Amino acid sequence: MRFSGKVALVTGSAMGIGREIAYRLASEGANIVLFDLSDKVFETAEEIRKLGVKVLAFKGDVTNKQDVEKAVSETLKNFGKIDILVNNAGIYPFKPFLEMTEEEWDKVMNVNVKGTFYFTKAVAPIMVKNNYGRIINISSIAAIVGFPALTHYCASKAAIVGFTRALALELARFNITVNAVAPGPIETPGTKAIITPQALEATVKAIPVGRMGLPSDIAAVVAFLASDEASFITGALIVADGGYTAQ
Repeated sequence: MRFSGKVALVTGSAMGIGREIAYRLASEGANIVLFDLSDKVFETAEEIRKLGVKVLAFKGDVTNKQDVEKAVSETLKNFGKIDILVNNAGIYPFKPFLEMTEEEWDKVMNVNVKGTFYFTKAVAPIMVKNNYGRIINISSIAAIVGFPALTHYCASKAAIVGFTRALALELARFNITVNAVAPGPIETPGTKAIITPQALEATVKAIPVGRMGLPSDIAAVVAFLASDEASFITGALIVADGGYTAQ
């Protein structure tokens, strides 16, 4: 129960990696705040409540400043603090660069980067006041290696790494750590919907450990970074990709 008494806010937490992160933190005692654009966020809230923790669920858009500020304000009214922030919300629509519109570029940058900015901007002052905090940003191995038809996504996830490193320096004196996690290929409802069986087989062959990652693999890394055991780690990018980028 490493997080007993702690409050954790996880964005993009209705399903996939975000849901697993929220569930893992709750399983170790954290009270949870879920934020997602999908109605499934309320179903996830009911599932997590069965663990015996308190849960708040908000349907909102990370690119809408008012949605973000309302969620943070309501969290403070209910819990009085936010100890852990996990900026997980993100999108990855495939589109060749030569066919990409400015609107498509902006949408990815707004969700993946500005959404992270909005939530961090709203939560960081609370952590500063309490002289404690853990901010974990979900980046991607797309910040390290390129992928065709994902130029906007790669750029956004690289931006998250730069944001993480700089912010870590600014907040370190307030007992706040800021780290990023770079997942490799992860088996989620989103990936299953867009990847063909042939592409899946090729992807698995490219991963040295011989399997796709699971949301639980990423949740375990996030839980470690959110814990007091990781209090000396800040400004780091932890890669969890089964060796994909080590080749």
